[in-house]
Amino acid sequence: MATPTNKKDLSIVIVNYKSWKYLRNCLESLDFTTDQLDFEIIVVDNQSADGNIETFQQEFNHVTFVENSGNNGFANGCNLGSSKANGTHVLFLNPDTIANKDALVEMWQFAKQHHTVGIVSCLQKKPKGGYEKSIRVFPNFFTLFGLTRAIYRSFNSKKLPSEENAIYTDWVSGSVVMISKEWLEQINGWNEDYWMYYEDTDLSKRVQISNGKVALLTSCEITHNHGGSSRINMKTASLTKTEVLISKHVYISIHFKGIEKLLSLFLLILFTLVSKIILGFFGILLFFIPKMRLNVYLLSKTIRYYLRSIMKGTWLSPNSMNLKTS
Repeated sequence: MATPTNKKDLSIVIVNYKSWKYLRNCLESLDFTTDQLDFEIIVVDNQSADGNIETFQQEFNHVTFVENSGNNGFANGCNLGSSKANGTHVLFLNPDTIANKDALVEMWQFAKQHHTVGIVSCLQKKPKGGYEKSIRVFPNFFTLFGLTRAIYRSFNSKKLPSEENAIYTDWVSGSVVMISKEWLEQINGWNEDYWMYYEDTDLSKRVQISNGKVALLTSCEITHNHGGSSRINMKTASLTKTEVLISKHVYISIHFKGIEKLLSLFLLILFTLVSKIILGFFGILLFFIPKMRLNVYLLSKTIRYYLRSIMKGTWLSPNSMNLKTS
């Protein structure tokens, strides 16, 4: 971590990749001042390479823009941004979020007052109303598949511990994550084994392994246009859906142990191949329908991933920074 030269209360780190429309709205929502919180904004652009960063640098000259060496993934972008941060705490925000002063101040004050809480988040409101789920359970053998997940939840709907307008959940979405520099250093930052997805689950898991808590404040909220920065077209959709599968394998390989790990990996491979082959078959028959055509691309990507995993001896995505540097 860099040694701060201009100490701040909070550094807001936003990792961007070609999400300029959403990023503009996000930065405009952060255009406020308050005596309660001295903060800075750092945007890490994962080499969008479309010329927009120069325009944004001129328009938002109070924001620090950092150009990454490539589209190196969310975890790598977060680590790069936090290395430039001067705040005692860092708030990682998605570019497709709309923030507000009250939420930022409340999360920061809560984090500052509760040192055993490693991660603080808040409610995420959908643009058309309602909220994203706030109770998130760590993946285990019984939550990997839809049917077993529904059964598991019906028998394990225990009430989460709560206090001071906060609930303590297993993990929170990476779209809104506040964590102190001290905690980041203790858990060695974001895990760059992940290129996209599950890095937030992994971050929360490592905080709890280090005897920290993950708190979600129910008294404040940030608007999140979920998927606005990742699922733009069919090519992007096939990539992101494949990365969800890949990151699930990575998480299992890291955090599952013994027979649970072996059985989970086997069943995940079996279930994935069977379902993708069936959907891919219908996708070929109905190739003229975009949503069905997507299934053909997903089948191709899935088979290539599994073949590459066998040949390379790793579950990591080919885009993972830890694979590229190994």
